[in-house]
Amino acid sequence: MKIFVTGVAGQLGHDVMNELHKRGHEGIGSDIAPAYAGEPDGSPVCTMPYRQLDITNKEAVAQTIEEIKPDVVVHCAAWTAVDAAEDSDKKDTVWAVNVTGTENIAQACKAVDCKLIYLSTDYVFSGEGTEPWQPDCQDYAPLNVYGQSKLAGEQAVSQLLTKYFIVRIAWVFGKNGKNFIKTMLNAAKKHDMVRVVNDQIGTPTYTYDLARLLVDMGESEQYGYYHATNEGGYISWYDFTKEIYQQAGLVTKVVPVTTAEYGLSKAKRPFNSRLDKSKLAVAGFTPLPTWQDAVKRYLKELG
Repeated sequence: MKIFVTGVAGQLGHDVMNELHKRGHEGIGSDIAPAYAGEPDGSPVCTMPYRQLDITNKEAVAQTIEEIKPDVVVHCAAWTAVDAAEDSDKKDTVWAVNVTGTENIAQACKAVDCKLIYLSTDYVFSGEGTEPWQPDCQDYAPLNVYGQSKLAGEQAVSQLLTKYFIVRIAWVFGKNGKNFIKTMLNAAKKHDMVRVVNDQIGTPTYTYDLARLLVDMGESEQYGYYHATNEGGYISWYDFTKEIYQQAGLVTKVVPVTTAEYGLSKAKRPFNSRLDKSKLAVAGFTPLPTWQDAVKRYLKELG
């Protein structure tokens, strides 16, 4: 298969390209930089075909996808800086990338009749309650600009296409870019104690594992809405940090605090990020390994 991937300079796009190479698919990556600008780690993605593309440019998107004629587009490119999205001078850019850019991708996919895999987020929901959110639930109530923009992206995909996968993920970590694990490891180097919120509940997602699932989806026709995080149970950020430090052999003290006590964030965060993933197995997909195992493999990957 020929698969076009947007956002390959990010954590997930990087791992999707490597997974495509592993399986012998023809992967073409893209991002806004003139050349691949991810981690120069010697991975296959560093030498695979690359196209510079600004997804907010409708004509450029249409031309690029028409020229490539992919079987599948994996749309990883997005504005993901949640707090910065709340700034009044950033909102138009957030909307241009996450909504207009996604519309452009979806329209181009429609024109060449290819599948689209769109990555979304638990932030499309209100984050209230304790019950896990179901993939086909439409009780949307995003708390912040980022969530609103990703929901609008979902709606553009579902309205324009029939051959689509909308995959909601949460608490993402991977080798190529910034993430919570790297932040907490760096904090442990500088501090004897860290404060971490314990009233936001969800499950982490390792991009290496997610990339495998996304390629599985691209090889199928089991279209629809899915939730995809690692297995292993629902936890708080505090629980996550404790496990990271334990596996890394660090003795930094972790102090649980409420979101209100922690403060700082411009954007409201969901308290309930529990995503029900049972639809994956029903559709014939292999669920992701446990997040505990993912942390172990990730720390080894980081060295």
